Amino acid sequence: MNDLLNIAIAQIAPQWLNKKATIKKIEEAIQQASIQKAELVCFGETLLPGYPFWLELTDSARFNSRLQKELFAHYLKEAVSIEGGDLQSICALAKKNKIAVYLGCAERAGDRGGHSIYCSLLYIDKLGIIQSIHRKLMPTYEERLAWSIGDGNGLKVHSLNTFTVGGLNCWENWMPLARTALYAQGENLHVAVWPGNVNNTVDLTRHIAKENRMYVLSVSGLMRKEDINKDVPHQQLIQQNANELLGDGGSCIAAPDGSWVIEPILGKEAVVTATIDLNEVRKERQNFDPSGHYSRPDIFQLNVNRQRQKLVNFTKE
Repeated sequence: MNDLLNIAIAQIAPQWLNKKATIKKIEEAIQQASIQKAELVCFGETLLPGYPFWLELTDSARFNSRLQKELFAHYLKEAVSIEGGDLQSICALAKKNKIAVYLGCAERAGDRGGHSIYCSLLYIDKLGIIQSIHRKLMPTYEERLAWSIGDGNGLKVHSLNTFTVGGLNCWENWMPLARTALYAQGENLHVAVWPGNVNNTVDLTRHIAKENRMYVLSVSGLMRKEDINKDVPHQQLIQQNANELLGDGGSCIAAPDGSWVIEPILGKEAVVTATIDLNEVRKERQNFDPSGHYSRPDIFQLNVNRQRQKLVNFTKE
């Protein structure tokens, strides 16, 4: 089989907290990536319908705040219902163009009652089938005021031509055991999704690439003050407290030796492709393979619970 794979970064801004309009932008980016012959296209953390930037701008920790309740209610309404078919058009487009998709979304999880939001990373294969839904293990800092804590169900890798691809959300990429769970499954292409900040991607991307001697694609969203949708509750207050650039991008790709395939892209929307070669992974694994010849499972072992966590298990009548 061909060891080459054409992969795409889709660094775009959402139509913030507007699900239908953002889906249209995602579909346009998938089409652009397909025209560039990409076989995988990746989008930033909770790009659909948007990252909760209001949290740090509106005194979000104030308990029982009417303002915070109204913003959360709007976010919940615009969040993605997978069971409700919100992603059908994206899946159909992936199938039509024979392109796999990693997509970050704010998920309104039906299996947890449908009124809590999870920061989820979905893998859609070339047949348009959702193969995994990874819910962020630990929302970071103020994110815990909007997102629920996930589980290990989505800590899975997927075959993509001759590559094995996996992914994590934002600061999960700093969690060595989460990374190890993917490495041990043969991961050699890692997708790290971010809301948009080059400070997050410029160092860690290359570190992970060198740690597991693999390709790492870090994809970020972009968020500008002008992207704060007028239909969002308290839009004027959020804009008043916001910087011109809330998320500056920083999407990039690193090679297995830590060198740049694509250097961080700053301050602009872009759909950019690169061709990667699995043989470069093989060469770098010659002297270091943290899950293979350089591991010591007789001393160190990791146990991972991949059960989807549920409040109630019903037995059949």
